[in-house]
Amino acid sequence: MEDDENAVKASEVVAAANEEATEMEERVGGGGGGRGGEEEAEDDVEGEEEEDEEDEDEEEDDEGYTLRFDGDTDPLGLVQEDNHGVDLYQQFERLEYEALAERKRKAVSQKEPPGESAKKPRREDVLGVTMEEINELMNFGRRRRSRAQSKKRGRKRGSKKKLSPEVSRRIGDATLYYTSGDYDEAIPLLQEVVRLAPNLSDAYYILGLIYDAKGDRGKALNFHMIAAHLSPKDPSLWKKLVAWSIEQKNTGQIKYCLKKAITADPKDVGLRFDLALLYCELGEYQKAAESYDQIIGIYPANIQALKMAAKMYQKCGLVERAIKILEDHVNSHVECDNSVINLLIALYIENGSHMEALKLIERACSICGLGKKNLLYLKVKEAVCHAQLGNMQHAEVLLKELPMDRCADNGDLIIEAADSFLSLGQYQFAVEFYSMLEDVPNHDNGNLHLKIAQCFLSMEQRGKAIAFYYKALSKIENDVDARIILSSLLLEEGKDQETINLLSPPKVSAQLPNLNSAQTNPWWENGKIKMQLAKIYHAKGKLEDFVDTIYSYVRETLVIEIMNRKVRPAKKIAKSVLFERVKLLDDQQADNLFRGFKPVARMSELVKAVRAKKSLQKLAALKEEKKAATLGAGLDWQSDSDDEIPRKAKQEPPLPDLLKDVEHHQFILDLCKALVSVQRYWEALEVINHTLRLEYNTISTEKKEEFRSLGAHIAYSTRDPKHGYNYVRYIVQQHPHSIAAWNCYYKVVSRLEYRFSRHLKFLHHMRVELKDCVMPMIIYGHQFTMISQHQSAAREYLEAYKVQPKNPLINLCVGTALINLALGFRLQKKHYCVAQGFAFLYKYLRICNNSQEALYNIARAYQHVGLVTLAAIYYEKVLAMQENDYPIPKLPYEDSSVPVTRKPGYCNLHREAAYNLHLIYKKSGATDLARQLLKNYCSI
Repeated sequence: MEDDENAVKASEVVAAANEEATEMEERVGGGGGGRGGEEEAEDDVEGEEEEDEEDEDEEEDDEGYTLRFDGDTDPLGLVQEDNHGVDLYQQFERLEYEALAERKRKAVSQKEPPGESAKKPRREDVLGVTMEEINELMNFGRRRRSRAQSKKRGRKRGSKKKLSPEVSRRIGDATLYYTSGDYDEAIPLLQEVVRLAPNLSDAYYILGLIYDAKGDRGKALNFHMIAAHLSPKDPSLWKKLVAWSIEQKNTGQIKYCLKKAITADPKDVGLRFDLALLYCELGEYQKAAESYDQIIGIYPANIQALKMAAKMYQKCGLVERAIKILEDHVNSHVECDNSVINLLIALYIENGSHMEALKLIERACSICGLGKKNLLYLKVKEAVCHAQLGNMQHAEVLLKELPMDRCADNGDLIIEAADSFLSLGQYQFAVEFYSMLEDVPNHDNGNLHLKIAQCFLSMEQRGKAIAFYYKALSKIENDVDARIILSSLLLEEGKDQETINLLSPPKVSAQLPNLNSAQTNPWWENGKIKMQLAKIYHAKGKLEDFVDTIYSYVRETLVIEIMNRKVRPAKKIAKSVLFERVKLLDDQQADNLFRGFKPVARMSELVKAVRAKKSLQKLAALKEEKKAATLGAGLDWQSDSDDEIPRKAKQEPPLPDLLKDVEHHQFILDLCKALVSVQRYWEALEVINHTLRLEYNTISTEKKEEFRSLGAHIAYSTRDPKHGYNYVRYIVQQHPHSIAAWNCYYKVVSRLEYRFSRHLKFLHHMRVELKDCVMPMIIYGHQFTMISQHQSAAREYLEAYKVQPKNPLINLCVGTALINLALGFRLQKKHYCVAQGFAFLYKYLRICNNSQEALYNIARAYQHVGLVTLAAIYYEKVLAMQENDYPIPKLPYEDSSVPVTRKPGYCNLHREAAYNLHLIYKKSGATDLARQLLKNYCSI
């Protein structure tokens, strides 16, 4: 059918072209007058052109912008598929905007006084006489007759200019080629016509038909778009463009073509309906309302447009405007449509105008012909209005008198009435209405039971509320919020196990639904459910269940949040902008003297140009992949100018509110402590790292200290303490003079390899910065002792001795270092060195008041140098003493108020001393004494 219409229109174009060519030949070849036929023809053409120019000026003044191509514009260049990523209609929008803006500027700058004529003569000679006046004098009679005849003929606007014979012939030949299917022969002819007569719409129209027949809908649409702009009063062409734009799903182009079609045919209500519907889909409700309002202005009796206009004004917040247009309609009609009245009543109630709603209800009830359903609707609205005004008794009387049947037809009215009472806090009335629909099909669903449960919960009837929540969940089991509320109610009632069963996944495999990949996860995998269940387990002390329930969700949330923060917001840059940037690199013509040199531009502009070039290359590759996939699937390929580089979208974490609530920081800390308790150190350390990385600026200082202290504890508890080294280092930096902090630090460092660079750099830094701090000196000495560099160790220990000469640990370390140094091969005065070492050990013994520990260390030193007789004496002294148990010093992260249960006697050294003494007895031959010592002190 469409091909027939196109053929008919093409034949009309041929006939018109032939007729115009014949007229032109007659005008050019005809004789008459004193100057000859050619001169008269020239005068006629010149006069008609002048008249056409005046008419065109009048059209522009009356009708706005009309597209006209000049010599600098290539119309065929606008039809290319990839025109810098900008659609053709967008270019026309820009041209129209610039033309109208220029016209306004000229009108403002060239304002004339009120008494003068608005039009000025076009051409003047040196004598001040216009060419129009000269032609009028020379052809007075003939021109008057020709103008009168042209007015009587009633020529159509747009067909005033005559075509040259060459143009007419080429159009005719191209049309014949088109009708016979010789498209390749027709295209060059029409392109030549465009070059000769660029403002002739027929050539573009036929080109559009040819490319449409060849299957290139993109070029066909562009040619038709140009033809429509050159003949903007052709509504059929604009409607065709609208249909093609809908096929391409180009929303902006659909809107543009609809507006142009409405301008061409203002009385076509269907076009206005389509535009209003498009505005609705785009969410531009105010524009949609205005479009419907225009339809009402054309056809005031259109009820559908009236209601839609009111609804659109309501959606965009202009309720007063919606009420006004409905009021005007109701006041101007004695009998109105029931739907209009019902809508106006609903708007009155929404706007709080309950008295106006009651007056309208009273008027509507007096109208005959109301159906039973509509009368029931009005009565319910009347009761609601009285309830809103505070007349609860009147509302109650009205509701009791209503003949409401428990049927599906009245369900919406019953729910509306119940919702109104629920919003007013009249829960008992709301329950009565909701209960009427419990056994009604299509209304006896979980949502109804949820509303009833909400009413009972507001009335503090927890038992009934729990029962109805269970009923609701039996029908809508995936309602997570309802399940959370019910679990909170059960916890308040002390039903912990029942709450756990409610939040746990079904145990029977047959109850598990079959979920496809397209469906959402089941309710028991929801983050809120997991969070609620984990809190219950933690409160009951079930740490294993607590960790198994929530750890994977917390870890996944932290990882996704880290990845989301790495994703930069996508900057949507149009392809036209990319092309403009790339021009900086491509603007080196072959005839340019500086061709091949680096373009002169700022570095930032060059960087943008290179990035734009890469982006365009990616877009081209992506487009080719899409095209190959589409053609491979056997589908038609359509070029898309809005291709964008795919960017990684942000993911939604399973616990989206985990980092938004400050209370959840304590929850994460509890999870880390639970992981430590079940000896899952690596998982706890990972959670701590991610949390501090994400929420460093939002976590309080106290919480940060707790996280870091816990990380320090994990550092020497895990197999690889390297990952927790930062935490123990931070604790030492915060407490540089704390023995417990350095003790914690050295526990971690002692498990690392000696050449751990970060430890050595940090220890050297602390050694230089804190010259009066003995802990770095002692650790340095321990490091040298571990690699048997006893001379360097003694030097570090003696430096510490200078600062704290009465420190028992330093004296012990100096004594042992000197004794170990004396046992080497390079020292000459070994006995002197051993005596010095024992001098420090005896000073250590005096400082410790002959404690069991000091006696044992001296005995061990004598045994080490081979003085076993003296060693046995001191070991016997150790066995003769009874040492009390002392509390082990707490580390900075440990709570001093929490008691640590240990077996009694953990500070006693009897077993160690007895074992070493039995070795001495055994080596000396006293095996019975050795066996007796082991039996007394080392047997279980």
